[in-house]
Amino acid sequence: MTTPLTDEQVATDAKQWLEENYDPDISVAEWLSRLADSGWAAPTWAPDSFGKGLTNAQAAAAYRVFREAMVPGPPGGLSFMLAAPTIIAHGTEEQKQRYVRAILTGEEAWCQLFSEPGAGSDLASLQTRAVRDGDEWIVNGQKVWTSGAVGSDMGMLIARTNPDAPKHKGITYFALEMDQPGVDVRPLKQITGQAHFSEVFFTDARVHNDANIGGLNEGWGVALTTLANERVGLGGGGAGSFGTSAPGGRAQAKAREQGLGEFIEKQRKAPSMFSLAGQGGGGRGRGRGATAMVDLAKSMGRDKDAIIRQDIASLYTLNKLSEWNALRAKAAVAAGSRPGPEASIGKLMISRITRASRDLGMAIVGAGGMITGQDAPLSGMMVLQFLGSPAPSIYGGTDEVQKNIVGERVLGLPKEPDVSKDVPFKELKVGTQR
Repeated sequence: MTTPLTDEQVATDAKQWLEENYDPDISVAEWLSRLADSGWAAPTWAPDSFGKGLTNAQAAAAYRVFREAMVPGPPGGLSFMLAAPTIIAHGTEEQKQRYVRAILTGEEAWCQLFSEPGAGSDLASLQTRAVRDGDEWIVNGQKVWTSGAVGSDMGMLIARTNPDAPKHKGITYFALEMDQPGVDVRPLKQITGQAHFSEVFFTDARVHNDANIGGLNEGWGVALTTLANERVGLGGGGAGSFGTSAPGGRAQAKAREQGLGEFIEKQRKAPSMFSLAGQGGGGRGRGRGATAMVDLAKSMGRDKDAIIRQDIASLYTLNKLSEWNALRAKAAVAAGSRPGPEASIGKLMISRITRASRDLGMAIVGAGGMITGQDAPLSGMMVLQFLGSPAPSIYGGTDEVQKNIVGERVLGLPKEPDVSKDVPFKELKVGTQR
């Protein structure tokens, strides 16, 4: 029986690999290639899936080494957080080799083509169709609220392939190429003035049958894996990170051609960013939200206010509770299972933390929270925080959906009645049937 490596041994191995492979003169692209093939890009993944099979604690020890050196890790976002784990869990060996490595090396960026105008919380009611045409499928329909669709190379598409089956059983999961005729991406401008989301229209778009992930008409189970990983990521249950992500996708290919040393130097000079809610993406900034509020209260002369101090302590407590809950999600992933209901609890916590952070920040800043620009408190970030605060209760599955999951799978409450569950989809009166 092999003795497990200690955290110190893992850190030593990471340092040794770094000493042997770091070269400031190579490109960022070459660095990502070395990182992917070594297993250090995603050390908690299995060795046959470009990882090292490390525990979260061991991986954290390695990440500390890479963060201290300020070397970039693989591109983050939906590609790393959702697409890769889903393909590892349900894809063939050929699909793992085809897609997962390209994610780690930054060659391909992914978006999530799930929600539709008539299928949000009831995602299984989706109407985007894929019809078989020889070795390909022809896709027609519409998706909405697609994060990062602009600039994405691939899409995690779920489409209806058997309208004769009940709504959950006639769905297939595809890896769809975005840069093709018949795929129309239209950005949606948000109240913040930004456009993180898009509508995506499919008009006779094509996807090869080899890009079917998890089997024909088995896409609902595959989609649940994607959604579970999304809630873990949003709820802070990630295993950690390098601290800096390299640019990803074909649209940023030139950025990856810059020298590794040049990239790191730019990162050293870049102003540090933080999340007011303490999210930091995958839990990296957990607890920093309260720290940011302490600094803000001091700068505004509100740090002696008893109510402000109490609310800061409450925000800190919420962050710590969310962090402890995230450990359960990490343990589930490390044990090789899909994240359970704790992912939904984490998602609910982030919604609550974001609102608490919004209210506290505005209470500290007052009318100054409406000002934008570099001269405003926190360079105007309070406005973005305030306007964007409803979003976490919607994206990644609404708070109502998460409460249903917790009620049914944790508390054992009976499921809500669904008379459409066993009815062929084509017989349902859902939206405008095609």
